[in-house]
Amino acid sequence: MLRLKRLLVFSLLAVCAIAAFSFWATRQPGAEALGALSAPPRAGAKLEMLSTGITTAVNVTPSPDAQWLLRAAEQTGIPARALRAYVAAAAMANDSAPMCAIGWNTVAAVGSVESAHGSYGGGSLNAAGQSSGPIVGPSLDGNGFAAIADTDEGVLDGDARWDHAVGPMQFIPTTWQLAGRDGNGDGAADPFNIDDAALSAATYLCANGRDLSTAQGWTDAIYSYNQSDPYIRQVRAQATAYAAKTGIAE
Repeated sequence: MLRLKRLLVFSLLAVCAIAAFSFWATRQPGAEALGALSAPPRAGAKLEMLSTGITTAVNVTPSPDAQWLLRAAEQTGIPARALRAYVAAAAMANDSAPMCAIGWNTVAAVGSVESAHGSYGGGSLNAAGQSSGPIVGPSLDGNGFAAIADTDEGVLDGDARWDHAVGPMQFIPTTWQLAGRDGNGDGAADPFNIDDAALSAATYLCANGRDLSTAQGWTDAIYSYNQSDPYIRQVRAQATAYAAKTGIAE
């Protein structure tokens, strides 16, 4: 009987230890997100009309209606130049991947968290969508961040030893090499231009056939951008607030 009691106690301790280890493992960097959050509502937007009376067509950079843009910028506090880029980026990403269903408010929420819409460090965006100064994140030297040795010889971030995230949507140079898109049609992909950066972010979030109207699809998309539960929740809260202030897409 004594041996049986010892066996039961040992088994119970083993189960507890395994459960504790499993919980610890799920919280480590690089671990999968604990669970999918419901996708935020998809904010509506009014696109400008062409002279033919139809909305902006595929292969033409879409732009929001001017009056809608000014009203939405005032409602959300998003600079109008950044908001224009977010709306266009979502429209173009959905044209390329119709099942993605990304809302401009999700793109805008990422831009808000990453650089306060290009105003990080007191900067601003000019009429062409260029940041007034280089937006460069902290050194990825392993001190509080992942260690990523230089991959671009300092071309984008000015550091030939360590990589830094750059631009209003904060792309790491290696990711930009793969995901960088030309959003304004000038023939170049520039991470410091909000049109290019926003389209690249939207396209990146839509990758792998994700459906951002679903909880799993949206959570996986944001997790691919930053593997942090607090980050995902912050982006979701901001995207939800933007939709509440401007209206939900029909």
